Amino acid sequence: MTDNLLSAMGLDRPETGDDAVVPFTLEKLDTRGRVVRLGAALDAILSRHDYPVPVARLLGEAVVLSALIGSSLKFEGRFILQTQTDGPVNLIVVDFDTPDGIRGYARFDRDLLLKAAEAGKTGAADLLGKGHLAMTIDQGPHTERYQGIVALDGDDFERVAHSYFLQSEQIPTQVRIAVAQMSTKGDHRPRWRAGGLLIQHLPQGGIAPMADLPGNGDFDDATMVDPDFKEADGWNEARAMLGTVEDIELADPEISPERLLFRLYHETGVRVFPSMPLEERCTCSVERIEDMLTNSFSDEERQDMAVDGEIEVVCEFCSTAYRFNPHQFHAKH
Repeated sequence: MTDNLLSAMGLDRPETGDDAVVPFTLEKLDTRGRVVRLGAALDAILSRHDYPVPVARLLGEAVVLSALIGSSLKFEGRFILQTQTDGPVNLIVVDFDTPDGIRGYARFDRDLLLKAAEAGKTGAADLLGKGHLAMTIDQGPHTERYQGIVALDGDDFERVAHSYFLQSEQIPTQVRIAVAQMSTKGDHRPRWRAGGLLIQHLPQGGIAPMADLPGNGDFDDATMVDPDFKEADGWNEARAMLGTVEDIELADPEISPERLLFRLYHETGVRVFPSMPLEERCTCSVERIEDMLTNSFSDEERQDMAVDGEIEVVCEFCSTAYRFNPHQFHAKH
């Protein structure tokens, strides 16, 4: 390829490494998309709690999906992905704080997880079970939250994302996600890595930012899907090419997002835009937890929380422990 062609495709810049999002367009195929590659940020989220491998992998998939969606937001705020189900992994919460912070945790039932493992049922759909997935956009104080809800009934995150966008925004969407543990020479343990690729059929009128999620968010109603939508040839081709990508290609540190996109779409043309960094970042703080204890609990409740004269609050996301004297709150009133 000539330098001019590489430049036109946005592929003349240094290749992107880990913990980043790379937006792109396939203009000839009327498609846009993003690639997410996570390394140290994901490993910190998953290793901190020492999750069993199936749980860590499932939470990793949720983190990737949240990064793919949350990184599209064009304003200061938070994208929240949350599942509540009856499966072995009964709760997942992932927060994406624009423009680049992500955190997540999972809650699971050890007995149910053991039974699932013994039965060989440790896929995403098996671990999630039945329930719902909520995607919420929070633009901060004095603004209305927007939330979309999708039923979970034997689905994994890839299929849920496809259904969600078609029902909520009527945008045909395809997602591929891969999470893996990989070892490198001299490392004392395998490290968690992940990659994800999302493509969407462009709306009429060309490229547009992803719309905010609509409010009053129950999108299980099939009547919200446009019955006249017919998949264009370009979208079919883009989707078919995405179907050829292998899990190892999504997570392999030796295959940059730009290189992966070139492998998939060089024949039809791909335009890659500058990458956006991501980092594992928790939003907990002494001030926030102190406000919560002050405003949400009575003096009597705070006294009941105290052990050896001290209230300890541990952040579910980052495991940081905060300690307070129960009498310090009483003094503020």
